[in-house]
Amino acid sequence: MPVKEKEWEDRVKGLLKAELKRKNVTYAELVGRLADIGVHDTEPNIRNKISRGKFTSVFLVQCLTAIGVTELRL
Repeated sequence: MPVKEKEWEDRVKGLLKAELKRKNVTYAELVGRLADIGVHDTEPNIRNKISRGKFTSVFLVQCLTAIGVTELRL
């Protein structure tokens, strides 16, 4: 049975949230770290994107780069 779109969104959202927790980075800190690499967004906007689980792969890689993730295990 194929995985539904919502399940993929939940999986990616969980992956990003787990990395944020592992690096002990809050959403407020993520905003600052993203700004440091030239990505400007507000905390509520980032919180909503992650909460919905609907964001681009570019946003995912930007977040992971901003918090210093160099490897992922799927």
